Parts: sequence; structure tokens; C-alpha cells
Amino acid sequence: MKIYVAGHRGMVGSAILRRLQARQAAGDALELITRSHAELDLTDQAAVRDFMAAERPDQVILAAARVGGIHANNTYPAQFIYENLMIECNVIHQAFAAGVTRLLQLGSSCIYPRAASQPMAEAALLTGPLEPTNEPYAIAKIAGIKLCESYNRQHNTDYRSVMPTNLYGPGDNFHPENSHVLPALIRRFHQAIQTGADEVVIWGSGTPMREFLHVDDMAQASLFVLDLPLDVYRRETEPMLSHINVGTGTDVTIRDLAETVARVTGFTGQLRFDATKPDGTPRKLMDVSRLARLGWRASTPLEEGIRGTYRWFLDQTTEALRQK
Repeated sequence: MKIYVAGHRGMVGSAILRRLQARQAAGDALELITRSHAELDLTDQAAVRDFMAAERPDQVILAAARVGGIHANNTYPAQFIYENLMIECNVIHQAFAAGVTRLLQLGSSCIYPRAASQPMAEAALLTGPLEPTNEPYAIAKIAGIKLCESYNRQHNTDYRSVMPTNLYGPGDNFHPENSHVLPALIRRFHQAIQTGADEVVIWGSGTPMREFLHVDDMAQASLFVLDLPLDVYRRETEPMLSHINVGTGTDVTIRDLAETVARVTGFTGQLRFDATKPDGTPRKLMDVSRLARLGWRASTPLEEGIRGTYRWFLDQTTEALRQK
């Protein structure tokens, strides 16, 4: 079985690759195919066509994407919609052209309307306006779902989509401006401790609620869905509503999240919430009953996962200083 993991250096792609490599080590007959961005630009149609034609994988896992937090989405909307549309169109179409039998496309919970009923079920897709701060990215991810469904309808392929909630864990992006909320908080509290600051400022009111899934759980869920027999997958999905939510089914306020990160990092100062900064969607909780019926549930408690992520962050920081 030849499996191409697109985006293997990203947080989710690397977690999936680690799990596949463990299967290899356990004796599974797998050939894993990867390419870095320098080796293969997925926005380049001709390059992707030539790659797929040469490698002819049996399965493709599409974990490659341009991603970022509220600031990045607001600042680079054209990049977010263009790059993600191009990646999806090129990989999915050229996979079909090369005879790929099964494909898994990873999306995002931002596909759902801003005012969707909570928790958000798969059926909420395309039922209302999107959150303006990340609408371009969301549109691209919706297009990815519809690409898979359209190829399935016209060409009888077996292309599937999973929609994760907010992810975190080893390999996350801790950039001071372009990261998501949880890694941004970890970095901010860590820096406050290093500089002796007695206060940490957090964007927004602290009242929005968010759900967080550890990336290792997401990797496990992705391969679980990829491995499902086709008849089982189709029994729980519909031809034009085929995506599956992946999450924990529980959420916390940003204030509670910040207090947890402060506890994990050892920060004992004050927390100040800057309500002049955008909150984003008021609540984003996934309805994960479809995946639960198929037999999978998340297993990593949030605080335990944050502690492991902080240890990874410290290890990376130490390594970066050593290399200097």
C-alpha cells in the first residue's frame, strides 16, 4: 500500500506520519511517500500532475494547507483562499487522474455558519453566513468537501473529508502574530515568566467558547476514518453531506483556557482581557455523534495535552538556543 501524506511537516501531517510509521514498524506493508514544499509546490498544477503520475499512490492524505489564527486570516485573506483552493484542486484532481482509490481531505470547523446551532452538526454546512474574520479560508475548505463529493458522484471515487475542531500539540505554530489561540497563549505566558512581567494581556473579552483536540487524537481519528470499510462510511454519511466532524464534544471559555495555560506554565501574575480586540465566533462546539456512532472518541484530557505541548515547546526553545 503506497500512501502519500501531503503536508507531512505540518502539525497534523507529521502526527499522521508518525502513526503510519508506527504501523510500518509493527509490520504493516506500507510505503510512505512525502515531499517537502521545496520539493513539491502543491499550488503548481503541472508539478502535482507529474508527481502523481510518477508515484501513483494507492491512498492520499491531504493535510497540507495554509493555516493561521484570526490575525493571519484578517491580514492575508487572498493568500488563504487562493493557496488552499489551489492545493485542494491540484491534489484531488491529480489523485483522480493517477487512479488513487481512496483519499482523505482534512478541513476545519470554521466551515460552519457563525450563528450555527451548538453543537454544530454536519448538517449545518451552508445554512448561513460564515464568520467574517476567516471566511476566505472557510470557503476554500468547503470547496474541498464539495470537490471530494463531486468526484465521488461523477467518477465513483472514495474520497472522504474530516473536519477537526481547534487542534493543538507538538508541531504547532507559536508565531507571536500568526498562531492560533492556544499556542499564542503558551508563548505569551512563557515570555511573561522569562521577562518577569506581572500581567499578560489576552485578546478579546474571554467569553467565547472553544473546543480543543490534541493533534495525536486527530491523527488517530483521521486514520480511523480512512480505514473504514466503504459500506460503513456510506451508512453514516450522505453523498452531498459526507464530511465527518472530529472533536471532543466539550468546550471551554477563552478565560478558562488562559487560566489553565497560566497554571501549566507556572505564571502567577494577572490576566487582563482586551475587549477592543476581536473575539471571533462566540462559540464553536462540534457535534461528534456521527464519529462516535462509527466507534471513535477522543481520549486526551485538555490540561494533560497542554502540559505535553508546553514540554515540547520548551524542548524546541532549548534546542533553538543550543544551535545558536
